[in-house]
Amino acid sequence: MNIAFSPCPNDTFVFHAWVHGRIPGAPELKVTYADIDKTNHWAAEGTGPEVLKISYAALPWVLKDYALLPCGGALGRGCGPLVLTKDGETTPSALAGKRVAVPSDRSTAYLLFRLWAAQQVPGGVGEIVIMPFHEIMPAVRDGIMDAGLVIHEARFTYPTYGLSLMTDLGSWWESDTGLPIPLGAIIARRSMDLEALAGWIRASVDYAWTHPEASREYVLQHSQELSPEVAQAHIDLYVNPFTANLGEDGYAAITALLHRASKEGLVPEFDLALLRP
Repeated sequence: MNIAFSPCPNDTFVFHAWVHGRIPGAPELKVTYADIDKTNHWAAEGTGPEVLKISYAALPWVLKDYALLPCGGALGRGCGPLVLTKDGETTPSALAGKRVAVPSDRSTAYLLFRLWAAQQVPGGVGEIVIMPFHEIMPAVRDGIMDAGLVIHEARFTYPTYGLSLMTDLGSWWESDTGLPIPLGAIIARRSMDLEALAGWIRASVDYAWTHPEASREYVLQHSQELSPEVAQAHIDLYVNPFTANLGEDGYAAITALLHRASKEGLVPEFDLALLRP
């Protein structure tokens, strides 16, 4: 079976057991490691593998062909994207007309940023520039960008670039809605045995939690030169009970995000019933 997910610690931690043949009855996996911006577009174009990790924000483009699986993804609290600046500016209105770097225009981070900016930045930001997420902090540090929207381990490393936090979009979302933050989703082609897939993924998650040391070498091999401490902090933040089961709060969060985004014209309209397998 073909699967694509990111090399980030949470994904490699979750899928380690399945990738290494430790889930009884699960088929062998052929893995493509790719940033979420690539998998988002592969899914929308119909050129991706059978199973992919994408952003929840990209679901409206793919749900006719792919189903959202109720496990394996990243959704939680206290784990939202950040808006960073170089000069210590914390007033959102300072972004009016400015250049902001974002990691994708089909990411939850991007939707949260646009929804927040619509409330907080009079007249809106200026140019939005898409770039690989690992290039964003250097671009803000070097003055190429006025601000940057960052995700993943940048939550822990941005002070080393001399950058300042303008806002935590996860905190804003949680205070505005009371719901957790939907970040990365696992999807599979609707022609597949979705119940079996979910079972194998949950078994891989359970194995990871039961044997946390087993995946360490694999995680660090793919963690883009992160220190073991930062990689573990990443796992602790993004792998949580929602990874094993979205539950009603998880589905409510996904529905709220995509409904708001659709009303703002940020994603195409779609049948919300397709969010359930």
